[in-house]
Amino acid sequence: MVTVLFIDPGKIGKINTLKSEAKEAFQAKDFKTAITKYKYLVDSMGVNEEEVTMNLAHAYFQAQDTANALNTYLPLTQSNDAKIKSLANQQLGVLSNRQSKLEEALNYFKQALKAAPENEDARLNYEMVKKKLEDQKNQDQQKQNQDNKDQKDKEDKKDKKEDQKDKKDQNKDQKDNDQKDQKDKKDQEKKDQEEKEKKDQEKKDQEKKKPREEKKDSKNKEKKEIPPSVSDKLKEMQMSEEKAKMILEAMKHQEIQYLQQNKRKATKPKDRGKPDW
Repeated sequence: MVTVLFIDPGKIGKINTLKSEAKEAFQAKDFKTAITKYKYLVDSMGVNEEEVTMNLAHAYFQAQDTANALNTYLPLTQSNDAKIKSLANQQLGVLSNRQSKLEEALNYFKQALKAAPENEDARLNYEMVKKKLEDQKNQDQQKQNQDNKDQKDKEDKKDKKEDQKDKKDQNKDQKDNDQKDQKDKKDQEKKDQEEKEKKDQEKKDQEKKKPREEKKDSKNKEKKEIPPSVSDKLKEMQMSEEKAKMILEAMKHQEIQYLQQNKRKATKPKDRGKPDW
């Protein structure tokens, strides 16, 4: 027994009218109206045609509704129709490229070419993204190299700054040590000078003290030369020892003069013409 499905001619006509209106809106770049028509066909009219779904995805794509476009293209990548499968992958690659997801875009373009090698748009996009990805990798490598260089320069600068600081600290320590040595040297010189001045002063004091001691010793000696008996007699005569010393000095002086006169007389040459007496 053969089951015959009854198709409402009115519904078919309405579906065809909606398709036509959606297509006209799309061509007129009225993507909002096109989306409404295609969505009504799929959701309300129950149209399950991959071509209609693809047109709805294209309308979302042109309206820059990325999320709905992606969700509508994605089921079409499993289509048995090679062209539809290739086109769906191609469009997903374009969306990924716009989002700078280059690895993902490259993979979608690769799948598009596997499904339909004659898809030149997919091939062109594949080569373009491949080069873009290589350039980006080179730029990333250059950036990494530059970052490494900058980091190394920064570390070198830091090390140099630390070396300069260490050197500055060493110079400061050396300067402090030199200043301390100079101060110690000056203090020692001052101490030596003070000791020298002290010794010189002590020597001067000794030299000043010596004549007084000699004079005192001389007085004591002279005093000792006067016998005790004479001292007693001087007291009886009411004559001081100093006066007695003066008298003795005068007597000594006269005695010396007398001796010198006699010496000169004794050494005077005799006159040969006169007798010895």
